[in-house]
Formats: sequence, C-alpha cells, structure tokens
Amino acid sequence: MHSLVRTLYPICRSITGDGLRRTLREIQRLVPLTLHEVPTGTPVLDWQVPMEWNVRAARIETLSGDVIVDFADCNLHVVNYSTPVDAVVSRAALADHVHTLPDQPTLVPYRTGYYAERWGFCLAHRVWEGMKDSHYRVRIDSTLAPGSLTYGELLVAGSEQQEVLISVHCCHPSLANDNLSGIAVATEIARHVLSRAHRLSYRLVFIPATIGSLTWLARNEAVLPRIAHGLVLSCVGDRGSFHYKRSRRGDALIDRTVAYVLGRNAVAHEMMPFSPYGYDERQYCSPGYDLPIGCFMRSPNGTFPEYHTSADNLDLVTPDALEQSLRVLLDVIDVLERNVMYARVDGRGEPQLGRRGLYRAISGQKDQAAAQMALLWVLNQADGTHSLLDIAERAGLPFAQIAAAADLAREADLIR
Repeated sequence: MHSLVRTLYPICRSITGDGLRRTLREIQRLVPLTLHEVPTGTPVLDWQVPMEWNVRAARIETLSGDVIVDFADCNLHVVNYSTPVDAVVSRAALADHVHTLPDQPTLVPYRTGYYAERWGFCLAHRVWEGMKDSHYRVRIDSTLAPGSLTYGELLVAGSEQQEVLISVHCCHPSLANDNLSGIAVATEIARHVLSRAHRLSYRLVFIPATIGSLTWLARNEAVLPRIAHGLVLSCVGDRGSFHYKRSRRGDALIDRTVAYVLGRNAVAHEMMPFSPYGYDERQYCSPGYDLPIGCFMRSPNGTFPEYHTSADNLDLVTPDALEQSLRVLLDVIDVLERNVMYARVDGRGEPQLGRRGLYRAISGQKDQAAAQMALLWVLNQADGTHSLLDIAERAGLPFAQIAAAADLAREADLIR
C-alpha cells in the first residue's frame, strides 16, 4: 500500500484532467477498474460537470530570470484550477493572488479555485516575506476547456445483490494522507474481495470529491436501492487514533458494525455524530438519498497540522498505519458478510447437544466455556428477528465466536 502511495504522490490531480486519469490508470494496473468519462456540461443533480483543467508548468520569476517559485518542485504551488497567465505584475498586485500560512511559515498550503476562474500561487510564507522586488513575472501554463470528468468503478458481485459501497476521493495533488491513503487502502480492499467468494456484492468508486459523488449518484439511480452499507475512506494512513463519523441515520448497521469492531479490537477510537460537513458522505447522506454510509478516518480532516499543506507527505503516512486501517476494515467486512438472521428449526426448548456431537465440537475449541455459551446464545436468540451481531452485542462475546457457534448449529440442522 505504501508503494502505491509513493507511486501516486508526484502526480498533480484535480477534479478533472490528465492527472486524475493517470492516477486511475495506475490503480487499474492493480484492480480491473472501469473508467467513466462524463462530458463537460452534463447536468448532475443541481450541478453540472465543469470544464476540464490541465496544468503543465508555472513559475514566479524575478525580472532578471531567477526562479522563486516553481510548480515543477511542488505541485501545490499552483492554486488548483488556475486560469493561464503570463504577465509582469507588481508585488502589490501579486499579493492578491498569493496564499501562504503565516502560522506555518515553512509550509506550502493547498488551495483550490474550481469555479472562481482566477489564478493563484501557494508558497511558504517565509519565501513570500523574502520577495522584496517591486515587480515579478508570473507564468501559469494551464488550460480550462471542454473535456470530461473521469471516475473509476469496480463491482465485485457476490451471491446476493445487496451491495457495500466503498468510496474514496482522488482529486488532491501531492497530499499523502488526505487522498492517497484512502486510495491505497481501498485498492487493497478491492484485491481482497476479488480473491474470494462473498455473500454481499462490493462496489468501489474512485472519484473526485463532491462533483464526483454528485455525478455518480446522478448516473446510478437504479443502483441505489441495492446499497445496504457503505464507507467513505479518508486520512487512514497517519498515526492518529481511529475516528468514525456515523451515517445520517445514526444507527445504520454499518454504524453499529464499525463501533463493535473498533471496540472489540481495543484500539483508541472516537465515534462521531453525523455532520453535513466533510467528505462525500454528505452527498450520499443527503435527504433525497439518506444512504447508510459513514466516514472512516484516523485523524479527521482539519484536525492535524499537516492537513492541506506540503507536510502531508510520504513521511506522514506509514506502512504500519495503513496496515492497521486495512485490518480493521477487513474485520468490518467480515462482520457484514456473516451477519445474517437465523431461526430455530424447532424452537421448543433447548435441543439435546450431546447426541448431535456438539459437545465434542466445542471441546476442541480453545475456550470451551465461552464456545458453549456462544452456542446457547445462538440457539436462544435464533428466532428470525435477531442477527448474529445482535446476539454478539447482547452476549458480550466476540462476533467470530458467535458466528462459529452458528455454523455448528446450522451444520447440525438446528437453525436455518
């Protein structure tokens, strides 16, 4: 996963353009994504697909030709979606087009102007303070023209049509945690579900933020009734504790499952209420859709000092953090996969376990007493209204133990 982050890190991405396509094609080398192109001007709900933006070069130079700021050194230097410019401007006029972080004077900020039709530069405040000349030459070699918005999608069919939606944004330039960590973990989840049979179906979408999810929703009305659970992944590669923002519903099965898994894994975490601010979960959870989709993070957006700066780099994202995030998410998937409702074939009284060989099966397990209690809980609660997660929560036992007990009871024809 960290190797994929390193591969993608240098690419200048945006909500449209060749950098986004190149990123999706790199992912396509690992998993069989289908790439969709949606033309500029296409209506998508209350929005429309914008002009396509591409940038090739940008500089601020002294009039003697010394380069002060160069897009080739850091692609954050250009405000995303800047219009082209080639002019000599006064320092006072340039100040209206310069973004810095006075409180973090050595860092370059990340700024966008998707719909502003302006140009701008981002640079370290220390560099800006050192620029004393009266005039500078500014050049941005970019195009803003009709084109298309690109997104990637992968559907891995299970034995049932109910789907789990995994959504990540792919539109930020060189930001490792707030962009690439989610891409890397989602790609590995895709590889995982492709490698084995599943009950549920899995749909993974790699999209530009906001306009991408709006576009996907507008084009997939027929799919939405099948979305049973979903997660937006972002900022999952840093060393921070886990954070999960609940869906708009607040008590969807995905909300309960993530809370259960984080609690049973005994990792530091915080469950956050839904808010209409954040990532693409706010589109999926808009009132006309209200899909059961939450947002899974480590350090939430805007809460870590490296957020949207040049310090969100390859050192901030670690292989260990990526792996831990992946393992928690695979545990969530495992619970969703196995969380079904059973009913007793004959629910009158407790069945005789000995003649069915169930005591022998239990005696082979590591914790025999807990395994027996798990089986008794399953046999008592299997009435067609309680899921295995319901039973695990009520019994205070690991979900895997409850699921194993259910397997034994099903094999003995006690539940269906």
